[in-house]
Amino acid sequence: MQVVETLGLQNQTVIKEFILLGFTHIQNIRIILLLVFLIIYIMTIAGNILIVLLVATDRHLHTPMYFFLGNLSCLESFYSSAILPRMLASFFSGDRSISINGCFVQHYFFAYLAAVECYLLSAMSYDRYVAICKPLHYVFVMNGKLCLLLAAGSWVTGFIASTITIILMSRLVFCGPNEIDHFFCDTYPIMQLSCSNTLLLRILILTFVSLFTLPPFTLTLLSYTFIISTIFKIPSTIGKQKAFSTCSSHLIVVTIYYGSITVAYALPDSNSLSNWNKVISAFYTILTPLINPLIYSLRNKEVKDSLQRSIVIRWVRNQVNGHINRLLQTNITRQLENVSRNK
Repeated sequence: MQVVETLGLQNQTVIKEFILLGFTHIQNIRIILLLVFLIIYIMTIAGNILIVLLVATDRHLHTPMYFFLGNLSCLESFYSSAILPRMLASFFSGDRSISINGCFVQHYFFAYLAAVECYLLSAMSYDRYVAICKPLHYVFVMNGKLCLLLAAGSWVTGFIASTITIILMSRLVFCGPNEIDHFFCDTYPIMQLSCSNTLLLRILILTFVSLFTLPPFTLTLLSYTFIISTIFKIPSTIGKQKAFSTCSSHLIVVTIYYGSITVAYALPDSNSLSNWNKVISAFYTILTPLINPLIYSLRNKEVKDSLQRSIVIRWVRNQVNGHINRLLQTNITRQLENVSRNK
């Protein structure tokens, strides 16, 4: 397989593809990893699509909180699909190579969806802030127009952030080596392989990432600061529990997502910590999209009730349809018998 091409005048090689090392230290259990990640992927897609369908079809869930949850579940399906299929193909075939263009496409969608998730989580935290801290104004503040603007703004802002990042990174030149010590095309592992001077690029990317991610993180942090302060002021224990239950699922998701990302990118670049970095990265790129629907379904009474209603309604509908079909068949049989008797 052609990996590099030589530039005669400069006596330099230009990389044409990368090798994703992934979890090379445990390649002897490749088939087991394939099965585990395949099950995770199927459960992730099924769980998130189920939530999207419930939110779209159950009128009881047509509220701002579940509107954002539907967007988040839709995003998690795409987020997981940006990374896991390529990893599964690598486990299945043993081929860990990926073209430079393919690597940049994967990185683009990863960065795009990660940025959108930050904004969606901040929109959800603002929704919980209004619900708990300003309950009398909730219906007027969190109206349909504002919800649409917040959701659309999240998707558009994520697009702008990832597009700027990928344009900056597309100017890099790769001369070798071509092995990325990761299981997907992340920003800094790619830049480490470039023979270009990446100092200015690192500063620019850090600046843009900070501009696009710090505002939603700050909004999320402030929202929960006011939420917790308001909950502590509630005199009754039952009132505190009820208020906390309305935001506990989202708080768990926010903590897991930001916590794992912070640890992953705060670890210093060293060979001894590379495996730990992969494990933590797998947590927020692979496990978080799986955990989110489980958290919202297991800890959320409205979602569980909606799921039960959908199952009951489907069962009742099948029973009614079966009963109608039996009645029709009985009537047809009787009519045929009457016709035969008249003859």
